[in-house]
Amino acid sequence: MVSLFPKHAKNINTLQRDLNKTDTPGHADFAGEVDRILSTVDGVVLVVDAAEGPKSQTKYVLSRALSLGLKPIVVLNKADRSESIGRLESGETELELMDLFEALGAEEEQMEYRTLFGSARGGWITEHVSVAVGIASGEEGRREEAVGMKGLLEAILEDIPAPSVHWYGGRDEAGDGSGKEEGDFEDEPFSMTATTVGYDPYLGRTCTGRIYSGKVRMGDSITLLRRQKEQDDEENANDNSIGPSTQVTGVFANRGISRAPLDPAFACAGDIVTLSGVPDTLKVGDTLTSTKNMIPEPVDTPPLAPPTLSCLFGANNGPLAGKEGTIVTSSRVRARLISETDNNVTITVEKCESDAEKTVVLGRGELQIGILVEQMRREGYEMIITPPQILTTTHPVTGEKLEPWEEVVIDVDAEYSGTVVNALTGARKGILVEMMDDTHGKTRMKFEVPSRGLLGFGPEIATATRGTAVMHHCYLEDREYAGMIGTGTERGKLVSNELGKATLFALESLSARGTLFVAPGDMVYPGMVIGENNKSGDLEVNPVRAKATSNMRTQAKDEKLYLPPPKKMSVEELIGYMNEDEVIEVTPQSVRLRKLELDAGVRERAARTKKKQMDALKANAKGGKK
Repeated sequence: MVSLFPKHAKNINTLQRDLNKTDTPGHADFAGEVDRILSTVDGVVLVVDAAEGPKSQTKYVLSRALSLGLKPIVVLNKADRSESIGRLESGETELELMDLFEALGAEEEQMEYRTLFGSARGGWITEHVSVAVGIASGEEGRREEAVGMKGLLEAILEDIPAPSVHWYGGRDEAGDGSGKEEGDFEDEPFSMTATTVGYDPYLGRTCTGRIYSGKVRMGDSITLLRRQKEQDDEENANDNSIGPSTQVTGVFANRGISRAPLDPAFACAGDIVTLSGVPDTLKVGDTLTSTKNMIPEPVDTPPLAPPTLSCLFGANNGPLAGKEGTIVTSSRVRARLISETDNNVTITVEKCESDAEKTVVLGRGELQIGILVEQMRREGYEMIITPPQILTTTHPVTGEKLEPWEEVVIDVDAEYSGTVVNALTGARKGILVEMMDDTHGKTRMKFEVPSRGLLGFGPEIATATRGTAVMHHCYLEDREYAGMIGTGTERGKLVSNELGKATLFALESLSARGTLFVAPGDMVYPGMVIGENNKSGDLEVNPVRAKATSNMRTQAKDEKLYLPPPKKMSVEELIGYMNEDEVIEVTPQSVRLRKLELDAGVRERAARTKKKQMDALKANAKGGKK
């Protein structure tokens, strides 16, 4: 786990100093937010389990922090556990950390980081490994040699530098800012970048970020400087870089988990604050500056990582449309998606050229898209989502088709290592790069896999390994297109052919044909996927069939029916699970999987056409090998 100290800073006043603590997500799908948060801090505290050592999830955020030149402090937590004794005595965990820092390109000064040993639950910390080993071993008197968590605060104040500020050439005889006193920097023009943008029903548009120069008070007039565009559009961007001006109506800071107004309402360079009264057109990455004393150009913000996949969002057009949600039109769905880009800069929204009723959403991964859909359904939206498409590029010199590849690290029980290898290196076209075992019966494997090969892999491997696999992945590079990719476990679906409520009588007989996704009483309709078929190919079934009511007596008349619980999948899991001819139907109350084409006859003709095309591709592939 990585904790970042100077997401919206928690302001801790200690030893008459203000300490701003921030935190970031550790998943590569949220690369944009990670980079924005890291740009506001001056140092990092890396928390590592003393017994387990650095895990794969540590790599991404740490690599970004080191690339920005931030000063690190390492804390080996849970040092009081018996499992930590051997690794602390041998220095194995510290060696793994040094190798990780070196592999991530840490500079010489960053390699000279301070290492602390402690226990958050025990409330102690120390710089001496012998004290930590003694406490873990139960030696008497060792606990008194350690200090409380105040030792961590002191280390932060000693090692993490004071906030850096921008200087725009104010009053200074030397001309480089070296002759200026600390207070003189308040005379610089005010500048602040928008790290996050929000809306308060009482305060209006708000902006949280770090002040890079000057000072700001309530009532000051500020002007928006829009984020610098790409170099290709630089001339046009300069013409429209200056936005509207507004007046600051409030200056706030986070005290613990609550936001409180500053008294007096004043903040200066180095502070992380929230301003109200900012322009409504403000977006993440834009700069705010003083209207009377403007800075010459916007503050540089981290470049955005390119999206890796796209999905189509549209209004729900199924038989149950409008029955569970309050916002159902495609225009409202598109407006909500566009508003999401105000704060989530890693998501791009475009109009669909082939269908005016749909909207193209480009994102970083299944998790990011899944979280966005979950937020919208809780707000009352109904929509459908098409299967994700991995974004490809073309090599500028050779003209080859390129696709994103990712580095995948999986920790799993040793008995399931073969299952993982077979799943990733087969139809998913992964490459096994490294494999190592530890003394606790765990195996760590590193793969390089096309991003297409990871779609739907998480739920599949969790089931195959009985939940023991822990997977983390991050973008590696664009490589040559890997060709046709499958999961190796393609199965058909059980598709409803009737409208109504599913019955226990019908589902009990269907449970022998596969895994069910619905329970008795759930509404179903023709074209809706109600389960997974045990065999390949889709199967049309009737889940609403009821037991005949007649006076005929049978031996099984009083036989009790048993039905296993249905398999429920989240939006994120369904995004990787659905086939190309399916869509996800999302409402505030339900998440359903259905066929894009509800008519069974049309689907059957399309399936025959697709089979012919696949046979032709396989024949061409065999001919090419010969």
